[in-house]
Amino acid sequence: MLIDGLQYARWSEKIFRQMREGAVDAVHVTVAYHEGFRDTVLNFEKWNRWFEQYPDLIVKGRWAEDIDIARETGRTAVFFGFQNPGPIEDDIGLVEIAHTLGARFMQLTYNNQSLLATGCYEENDAGITRMGRQVIREMNRVGLVVDMSHSADRSTMEAADISERPIAITHANPREWAPALRNKKRDVIRAVTENGGMMGFSLYPHHLKDKSDCTLESFCEMIARTAEEFGVERLGIGSDLCQDQPDRVVDWMRTGRWTKEADYGEGTAENPGFPKMPEWFGDNRDFGNIAVGLRKVGMSADEVDAILGGNWYRFFADGFRPAQT
Repeated sequence: MLIDGLQYARWSEKIFRQMREGAVDAVHVTVAYHEGFRDTVLNFEKWNRWFEQYPDLIVKGRWAEDIDIARETGRTAVFFGFQNPGPIEDDIGLVEIAHTLGARFMQLTYNNQSLLATGCYEENDAGITRMGRQVIREMNRVGLVVDMSHSADRSTMEAADISERPIAITHANPREWAPALRNKKRDVIRAVTENGGMMGFSLYPHHLKDKSDCTLESFCEMIARTAEEFGVERLGIGSDLCQDQPDRVVDWMRTGRWTKEADYGEGTAENPGFPKMPEWFGDNRDFGNIAVGLRKVGMSADEVDAILGGNWYRFFADGFRPAQT
């Protein structure tokens, strides 16, 4: 089983076919960055059209069982998530509506301070806000997973403690391995995993040691060390693949509508576009390289299977259903 915990590609028939060539059984895709509720609904509408156009390649994912259906029919199950709480605006009632529409993950922040929590680029981390506590409770109730991939350390640790259901860091790496603001310190990873949450390892070059020159061996050794420290059963892949996106999208991802100035985050003003992917992972057909690399650094077949999909499957099965009352 192969499940990718996060992608933000410029979706097309080409990529859908590459997912099938790479035997990707399920993928969590970003359906909103800075959009409000109405624009997010339009993004869901766009995906509905793709499901109609390519029924032999993709199927809408709502529950973990949809991955079984996808595997049986040779398709990829597509699950949706928000990289910002913008789609619920300032209305907690929209949490349940978002889940009804098909959202299964929601980040409480995207780099900046939000109404819910503090982003990883802020100088002062105030933690989870009053509204954030209420929204986490509502997300727990309806089955919308709390994602803290772009959140600051205190906020992430508080979210792991406040949430009554396991949370996720869908796409990041240990900060000690690659010192990016987006990556997570050991105590943050521990807070998430000890509470039953998941950590998805990112392949986005700004999150990698040596960036685009990161070697497969280095990446896989990092995963093996993390598994030794926190347990293999809480780890997966969240590639953060942004395949075929034009460079102007980076500017929109970083700045949204909140500033008139350039803010490229972990990139630079001289090179604001998407970085070159490492040579061993260019698209969905390359997950096999990671499987080979993990085995070469000493992980067992069962451990590799867990990281490449089994752990995410279990997490999806536990996290997407409404809480039992």
